[in-house]
Amino acid sequence: MGRKETFALLKFSRKVVKCMDFKPVKKAKKGFHSLVFSRTTILIVLLLAQLAIFAATLTYLRDYAQYIYGLFGVLEIVSVVYIINSKSNPAFKITWILLIFVLPVFGTAFYLFMKMMPGTGLIERRLADLTVSTREYMKQDEDTLEALPVSKPANANLAHYLSKQVNFPVHRNTSVKYFSSGEDKFEEMKKQLEKAEKFIFMEYFIVEEGIMWDEIFEILKKKVHAGVEVRFMYDGMCSLSKVPHDYDKKIRKYGIKCKMFSPVRPILSSYQNNRDHRKICVIDGNVGFTGGINLADEYINRIERFGHWKDTAVMLEGEAVQNLTILFLQMWNVSQKKPENYLQYLTPKSLEFKRELGFVLPYGDSPFDKEIIGEQVYFHILNHAKKYVHIMTPYLILDNEMLTTLKFAAKCGIEVIIIMPHIPDKWYAFILAKTYYEELMEAGVQIYEYTPGFIHAKVFVSDNDTATVGTINLDYRSLYHHFENGVFIYNNQVVWDIEKDFQETLVKCEKVSLTNLRSRSLIEQVVGKILRLVAPLM
Repeated sequence: MGRKETFALLKFSRKVVKCMDFKPVKKAKKGFHSLVFSRTTILIVLLLAQLAIFAATLTYLRDYAQYIYGLFGVLEIVSVVYIINSKSNPAFKITWILLIFVLPVFGTAFYLFMKMMPGTGLIERRLADLTVSTREYMKQDEDTLEALPVSKPANANLAHYLSKQVNFPVHRNTSVKYFSSGEDKFEEMKKQLEKAEKFIFMEYFIVEEGIMWDEIFEILKKKVHAGVEVRFMYDGMCSLSKVPHDYDKKIRKYGIKCKMFSPVRPILSSYQNNRDHRKICVIDGNVGFTGGINLADEYINRIERFGHWKDTAVMLEGEAVQNLTILFLQMWNVSQKKPENYLQYLTPKSLEFKRELGFVLPYGDSPFDKEIIGEQVYFHILNHAKKYVHIMTPYLILDNEMLTTLKFAAKCGIEVIIIMPHIPDKWYAFILAKTYYEELMEAGVQIYEYTPGFIHAKVFVSDNDTATVGTINLDYRSLYHHFENGVFIYNNQVVWDIEKDFQETLVKCEKVSLTNLRSRSLIEQVVGKILRLVAPLM
């Protein structure tokens, strides 16, 4: 389907919406004046100013004294040797070495700055301590672990890794409900929030005032008044343009405990690179939500930013919710000095084994845990599929390992299909993603684009028995830099619902052909290849 046909489809869909008497969809707009004088623009200007001062100072020192330049030459060699021998991904090594060689003084100084900033180390040590202190609440039930090999030994190996290495146990007796849209998740979430009797924990990457958040906020205020403990945490990136910089204080006025994770300030700091990209909601320890859906109106298609917004989520009920509870409490207590009483928030265990519910394993990923947990789960699904692996992701910025694994699965006869957006939210990410298309397609991977708009879902589903739904994109930022989470599901009926949604979404997509791909403009191809050089640091 071409661009004209796509726009025609979008116009027709809007008419259908109006005829069905749905509430109007508003277009998200920002005028030139608001853009220029926004906090985002001011912050970027301040950061660029600091970078300019940083670079100018280094240049001045280099010109002023040769021995300082010589010192940087030694540091350059030491840095390159250190990078080569480090345990980081080769893609990061190549990018840093390239930066150091192209801009010796600036590149070396910037690398040392990123490695020596104390903020990152403080968060890393605090999370390590919290992981130890919560270990007793994340113990693996050995009967559950022993039941896995009978069904699928490979999944038992994954569960062993997640339990023994990073303290995420697999559970039974947990029902899973899948939401194929933000609208459906929103309605169910409001119902569950209304039922809260003890506590509500919410951790989101984005919160923005509008229909979605305003309705949820009203429920939270009502629940606090009824004696329910409510904690709300959002990522500091929201303070750039989504909400006022002191929005956490406004929320606290209503009795809600509120924190902003890692506020973005106009100072150079490496820890600001590690955002809290998780989306977690836990109610009374019995119900938990996660997925790609944030608290803003585009996620429920009440405003239009990039055509129709396609997203997904899951709701858990049962034992596995405890993993989400502990994940939330660990992040909450990063900046908390008072010891936490975890016992009052634990999920009751069931003595009954409900075989039809299969196995559910909520997991988290951290840039500081020395493990690429999100990517390992994706590798596991690709490497142990027998028939197909179907993927929905908004971004496709791959390291060599993921690129190789996707191609190998397809070459082995596994049907590998990836659904990407047709209307991207970031032009540079879309151009960069297309640099991987041809190599994947030549190996047999099929790539489709969601013609009505933007895919924000993060879904892997395989063989009608295995799936994962969460917050983890197929890009360096999600896999290496951010705090993320997901839910691995095996032998639960909900996997059929996830695959059904994939097939229904696929009908609305256009298959990417090599002919169309190779007809891209020369400028787009060149820009994509240049961006690929710095992709690990984007």
